[in-house]
Amino acid sequence: MKKIAIIGRPNVGKSSLFNRLVKKRDAITSDFAGTTRDIKRRNTIIINKQVELLDTGGLDQGCELFDKIKEMSLKTAYKADIILFMVDGKGLPEDEDKKLFYELQNMGKDIALVVNKIDNDKMKEKLWEFYEFGTDAIFGISVAHNRNTVELLEWIASKVPDSDIVKEEELEEEEDEAISVLEPELDDEEFFSQYAHDEDEDDGYFYTDEEEVEEESIFAQNDMIKEFDENDVNHIKIAIIGRTNVGKSSLLNALLGEERSVVSSVAGTTIDPIDETIEYKGKQLTFVDTAGLRRRGKIIGIEKFALMRTTEMLANSNMALIVLDASEPFLDLDEKIAGLVDSNRLACIIVLNKWDISNREDHDKIILEVRDRFKFLAYAPIITLSAKSHQRVNKLHDMILEINENYSQRITTSQLNAVMEKALRRHQLPSMHGQVIRIYYTTQYETRPPKIAIVMNKPKGLHFTYRRYLTNKLREAFNFTGTPVLFKAKTRGDK
Repeated sequence: MKKIAIIGRPNVGKSSLFNRLVKKRDAITSDFAGTTRDIKRRNTIIINKQVELLDTGGLDQGCELFDKIKEMSLKTAYKADIILFMVDGKGLPEDEDKKLFYELQNMGKDIALVVNKIDNDKMKEKLWEFYEFGTDAIFGISVAHNRNTVELLEWIASKVPDSDIVKEEELEEEEDEAISVLEPELDDEEFFSQYAHDEDEDDGYFYTDEEEVEEESIFAQNDMIKEFDENDVNHIKIAIIGRTNVGKSSLLNALLGEERSVVSSVAGTTIDPIDETIEYKGKQLTFVDTAGLRRRGKIIGIEKFALMRTTEMLANSNMALIVLDASEPFLDLDEKIAGLVDSNRLACIIVLNKWDISNREDHDKIILEVRDRFKFLAYAPIITLSAKSHQRVNKLHDMILEINENYSQRITTSQLNAVMEKALRRHQLPSMHGQVIRIYYTTQYETRPPKIAIVMNKPKGLHFTYRRYLTNKLREAFNFTGTPVLFKAKTRGDK
């Protein structure tokens, strides 16, 4: 499959063109220079041929962060088969742009000069100034108004071999909807308040009455559960989450074994979530490097978009790696971030990063502090590592597979009822206003995470302390390390 890199200076419209070509609002777009920092990859279809499209950061310099963004963008361009070199049609040709254009052209690359922001017929006169680049492959377009893009698409398709033509049925599945380049704003005042963890509410383990079970599919036949999807279980989507500068991007690079995400000392380096998939022991592991989270009062500019994308990624993930900086004191913000993982019911691993520069003599003390702060994630295993030196990073891959097995496991009704019967014999259910509380049976009705229905005569009589007791008994009997276990109390005849 041919690789197509979109490169150019900041704010020339690279991410907007990327979104237009992949036919959805994927990359964050804004008026802020440096919005795109990491390389975003997506497979898409140009006319009738499949390609891999690469959105790169702006070619700018002047500080450590922008120098690294430029370096990664150029590496991507050198490795690409086709280059779309974008410039701003409202400005004048830059000598630095021409120099780089000639360099890439001399490498034998298929390269097009894409002059963006030619928004109307009057602006077409500006296009003549860009013929200084000395190429016939020049296209004056307007991404925002979707003007004059057909000729560019035809040129791209002509550079892709016929062997990459896709089947007609696959073409029919492609969405042909108009896309908007505007991103919705995030209400940063309400961001953390809506996800704040309340330790008084069942320790975050159980469903409330707001979420109902599909009665007919569960209680008509008490052993029916959600249909097992082997492909789904074999694809694990893992969000890497934490506050700024804890080493999330370094961890992603270490897990992939290559420099995939820009790493710098500048807080908030990652803006647009970056995902990358690898194969490991027959499983697909998709890692998502999310933007670092700050207190809402310190959220500025394009970080609002980044936070919205982070919550979207968590909603679509199966597992989270909560990255903490072991070399610094833990903050209340770390707990609030962990609350996002808990509220999304994800499998979880707590990663103590920068262990190589922490006070390792206080190992037990640090672990106890983590357990004390994150009581609502008591099921999450802890691993100490150094993403920078790759110390113990290799152990994470196997931990992820093990926890995915726990997260996806199916416990039979007979096994569950045997554990419940033993638990009830040891500690009887307390009565409610003199009424005897009975549990008839339990059955698992869904996986990822495991969800268990308790069928009883008085669901309101199941106190949260007794549910916690039952959870502990299930964890003793089955391996639920790294995964929440969710209960739903129902009556036998509920409809």
